[in-house]
Amino acid sequence: MFGPAKGGHFGAHPAAGFPGGVSHPAAGTKTGPAGAWPVGCRTDTMWRLRCKAKDGTHVLQGLSNRTRVRELQCQIAAITGIAPGGQRILVGFPPECLDLSDGDTVLEDLPIQSGDMLIVEEDQTKPKTSTAFTIHGAPSYVRDAVPVLSRTVVPADNSCLFTSVYYVVEGGVLNPACAPEMRRLIAQIVASDTDFYSEAILGKTNQEYCDWIKRDDTWGGAIEISILSKFYQCEICVVDTQTVRIDRFGEDAGYTKRVLLIYDGIHYDPLQRNFPDPDTPPLTIFSSNDDIVLVQALELADEARRRRQFTDVNRFTLRCMICQKGLIGQAEAREHAKETGHTNFGEV
Repeated sequence: MFGPAKGGHFGAHPAAGFPGGVSHPAAGTKTGPAGAWPVGCRTDTMWRLRCKAKDGTHVLQGLSNRTRVRELQCQIAAITGIAPGGQRILVGFPPECLDLSDGDTVLEDLPIQSGDMLIVEEDQTKPKTSTAFTIHGAPSYVRDAVPVLSRTVVPADNSCLFTSVYYVVEGGVLNPACAPEMRRLIAQIVASDTDFYSEAILGKTNQEYCDWIKRDDTWGGAIEISILSKFYQCEICVVDTQTVRIDRFGEDAGYTKRVLLIYDGIHYDPLQRNFPDPDTPPLTIFSSNDDIVLVQALELADEARRRRQFTDVNRFTLRCMICQKGLIGQAEAREHAKETGHTNFGEV
């Protein structure tokens, strides 16, 4: 039924042991709605545009019908090296020049639609820009206007995975109280397919797992992510700050939506794209064709790794909060849980 999706890797080499594993603790989790993919969490419609410039054709992503002209121009500037004030953007056949005079105009109010090819030229009647530039080499006024990916910190309350998933699929709603419902949902899905969700998959009997996941002191991981990917009909990408890689759940299922989480070894947080315009809400649901957001996620993870913002799950010290025994790494914690049934651990 809702079996674990095949995980793919985008970035560095695969490392042994994905966050969560069979019953690997992953700090923090909350619940999501017991229904289909939330409709109406945003009124924006994802747009996919291409732009043709003298150096070739480029794909513009992360856009929506509500994207403003100034944001479109800044993305084009970062790709083509033509500053916003010097751009001529043409569309259609025969090509007609778009009116770019009002930077607050949204794309749906222009004579263009998703899928169009934009022709970008430098306006020879205006002063030329100094040199070509890319996103990283752009002047600060352009670089600052390009949408950026950032993490939103959720509570580390044993339910961070569930809270993070709920946050991204609901379009940026932080609701730590969602965990019990999401846990029950996962238990119902697992209980409904005892043949697939066997002890070999779960690391415990089907009934034991269902009882275990409904407790508020257990952590979610790979199994839970794969189930939620199927339930919400979206690809869930988890970027690991220790290995700087992305594990993609639901990658081969043909979903049109993609959401992203970041994982530091014991804790999950949601990722969102922020826009320079304070009136534009953050974007948490992306097109599954938006590979730019995956590159941005890897850059974010690499920065966290350089700052050592991760926990080495093979070497970190834990304490069993039930019997107070000291443990080192997830392997000892898993063995201790198997021997004693204790699954409430705290990092020392």
